[in-house]
Amino acid sequence: MFTIRNFEDNANVNVREELGPFKVVEFQRELSIDHLTAQSAYYASEMNLRRRQLVCDVNQANITIQAGSMQWMAGDVKATTGIKGVGDFIGKTFRGKVTKESAIKPEYTGTGKLVLEPTYKHILLLDVGEWDQSLIIEDGLFLACDSGLKHKAVMRASLSSAALGGEGLFNLGLAGQGVVALESSNPREELIEVELDNDELKIDGNMAIAWSGSLEFTVERSGKTLMGSAASGEGLVNVYRGTGKVLMAPFLQ
Repeated sequence: MFTIRNFEDNANVNVREELGPFKVVEFQRELSIDHLTAQSAYYASEMNLRRRQLVCDVNQANITIQAGSMQWMAGDVKATTGIKGVGDFIGKTFRGKVTKESAIKPEYTGTGKLVLEPTYKHILLLDVGEWDQSLIIEDGLFLACDSGLKHKAVMRASLSSAALGGEGLFNLGLAGQGVVALESSNPREELIEVELDNDELKIDGNMAIAWSGSLEFTVERSGKTLMGSAASGEGLVNVYRGTGKVLMAPFLQ
């Protein structure tokens, strides 16, 4: 049995969000500073630039995290590779290479708490069940998730999408019931959610954070012809087509 004091109950720590086995804590001020850095730390805090950490309750679910992101854990918590055989290892290695995520994501089991490394980025908690149990996320945003969620490499709708957009051909997809934590440059207060009903959304740039797995994602010219694209002043756009939701930032960081 363990007791943790002066962490979540610290007056300088605010619980920003809580969902499923996850809790996002935020340090309101930088206290470990000197007179040389006090002014910059003060204005950083005023502009919402603060350290945040993801706290995982392993009692509620096994937790899968991005490799290298664990800071400390309390209780009978054990780290495993989460690999369930040779085929699973090959699949995870391939998925890691094509989605720019760590090939092997450690899985934590047992009873206790797991706390991840602090970050100045914003931590978003999304319930995959609310996305019709299928969610695709932009490369590099994955931080942690309920281990019950299935990971898969989702291929673009066409080979030309990756070539035209200058991006990879695959994105990381999550399926099932559970919560995923994303590490984003944009706070939730800025994010825009667009719900499509047999319609389409075109975005000039990689501003989509996540989207429903039911949507078709391609990269296309903004106009029907090269002349039309040139006349509009735009080039290539990311197109999300079908029925589902898109979570996007208002601008690129």
